Amino acid sequence: MTIGFSFRTAASRSAVTRTALTCSALCAAGLLAAAQSPATALTTAVAGAPRPAAPPPASLDRTGTLVRARPGAPDVPDVSALSWLVADARTGDVLASHNAHRRLPPASTLKTLFALTVLPTLPGTTLHTVRERELEGIGAGSSMVGVEDGITYRVADLWRGVFLNSGNDAVHVLASMNGGWTSTAAQMQAKARALGADDTHVVSPDGYDTPGQVSSAYDLAVFGRAGLRNPDFARYCSTAEAMFPGEAGSRYGIQNTNRLLTGANGVGHYPGLIGVKNGYTTNAGNTLIAAAKRGSRTLVVTVMNPQAGGGLTVYEEARSLLDWGFAADGRVDPVGTLPEVPAAPAAAAGPSAPAARHGGPARSPAAVRPADSARPMAAAPSDDEESGWSDAAGIAGAAALGAAGVALVLRLRARRSGRG
Repeated sequence: MTIGFSFRTAASRSAVTRTALTCSALCAAGLLAAAQSPATALTTAVAGAPRPAAPPPASLDRTGTLVRARPGAPDVPDVSALSWLVADARTGDVLASHNAHRRLPPASTLKTLFALTVLPTLPGTTLHTVRERELEGIGAGSSMVGVEDGITYRVADLWRGVFLNSGNDAVHVLASMNGGWTSTAAQMQAKARALGADDTHVVSPDGYDTPGQVSSAYDLAVFGRAGLRNPDFARYCSTAEAMFPGEAGSRYGIQNTNRLLTGANGVGHYPGLIGVKNGYTTNAGNTLIAAAKRGSRTLVVTVMNPQAGGGLTVYEEARSLLDWGFAADGRVDPVGTLPEVPAAPAAAAGPSAPAARHGGPARSPAAVRPADSARPMAAAPSDDEESGWSDAAGIAGAAALGAAGVALVLRLRARRSGRG
């Protein structure tokens, strides 16, 4: 079922600014008129001013497919996933969605929230020797990158194991370094709430099937969008291939399991793809957060549990949604918006900085260069591609204009009183 709407749920920053300035100008004009003819002029100004539209109700809670197409907009593709969403990564505008807040198992896409939570606390240059107990409790059938006890890893290597191979073994080690499994789950839950992702309930930080663990297409889009604003996250999620440490100083190649990024296993590479993360479990089915950039525009698409085809359907449905989102530029109005993303805290040192032992101080490098062992596929998008007043600046300017109008009225009245 597709539902269309005639109201606008999210205004652009420039629109907000223009509206605020217009309202303040009207206020000032009205007050000046009042100074000349207090009774009639003010009444006329209020009667003639346009009434602001009532704020629309939140629409993304509705079930079915939501899109607000303008004339000439392309049709939304036929997608079998239980839940999906297309959003503009810069503005947060949701261009279309289907059951955006339906709570479903997220599988390894939950690792994006794990990374948002833990990346700032563990510098990529930190060296850590894995202990056997850190690899205990890994779920049966988990995806693994091959972490071995007794081997010393850079934290950056472990993160590549998380993002490329979806290694639950790497997640367990990083969670242990972060204070433990239970503590990390609690931190992730708090991070989700801080980001405005209220559908997510974290039980297992690696995304492994666990009773009660859920997220939504909306929340996954929030995580993906926030991740793109973290330079380390963006670097890891866009890496297609890397070398991973093995026994006796050896290294072996690993490849990202996101087929849209690598173009592997019969799935064509999506031009401009940035990442972000794919997942699969028995209960979750296939899940995917995908982000791609075309020109100055970056889109984030989330797909949860396609009901048609095989294991590669999630990539093709994400491809069709990305294609639609780029084609619909300027031809649809948003059906909702993602919450504003706070500035990402940075880890103490980048993934290629001089190494420090876990528990000791990390040295900040004079310059950080990309690691030789990783090959990124796409650059992370800039958040400053378009300049302009922020909403806060626009409102502040409008308030100042209104205050100036009031001050002028008071001065005019004071002069009139002085004259007699």
